[in-house]
Amino acid sequence: MPDCDRTFIKICGLRRPEDIEAANAVRPDAVGLILSQGYRRSVSLERAFELVEMLDPVIAHVGVFVDEPIETVARFTHAYDFEGYDAPRNVMVQLHGHEDNDYIAQLRHAMAYPGWTGIPIVQAFIVRTAQDVERACQSSADYVLLDGGTGAGKTFDWTLLEGVSRPYFLAGGLGPDNLAEAVARLHPYAVDMSSGVETEGLKDPAKMAAAVAAVRGPY
Repeated sequence: MPDCDRTFIKICGLRRPEDIEAANAVRPDAVGLILSQGYRRSVSLERAFELVEMLDPVIAHVGVFVDEPIETVARFTHAYDFEGYDAPRNVMVQLHGHEDNDYIAQLRHAMAYPGWTGIPIVQAFIVRTAQDVERACQSSADYVLLDGGTGAGKTFDWTLLEGVSRPYFLAGGLGPDNLAEAVARLHPYAVDMSSGVETEGLKDPAKMAAAVAAVRGPY
């Protein structure tokens, strides 16, 4: 994970080799692969492994799961324990279901490696009220992701985030047109986008490049 002086950039819902090529070109900090089935951007675990092999290793790959068995999540994180690595490759997990702190504790144990401080866990919350934000702040995950919906591509009331002190990923309706404002106004630890960098349902390399530039400045 980068230092806190630079906004972490994640682009989610990659599912084609072309998407990985575009990510390699613009270098976000992380890309997300949706590994629970039944969603428009879902990929199989086997397909995810193929895509990660194409990904520049400096870019983290994030497995996105919805109420999956702990063993399924751990299998994704353990897939790259190759000889010569003293820890998993640049990997994170993101939880989007009804997982609770007990689930997170069991998952940490299942993903543990000797001598490794741990694989970061991000837990997503839909934010509609101040109570939703309060519930997110009680999560034992390393980071929380605050969103207006599940892939709906809509922003939510950002004033609800005033006073949030823990590191969070901001999601929901983010794209090249509003990322700079979001970062300047909210100073989130990370920004996460998907539909905002798509055209007709597919990742758009030009929009991906514009989104990264909106956060980091032009290349």
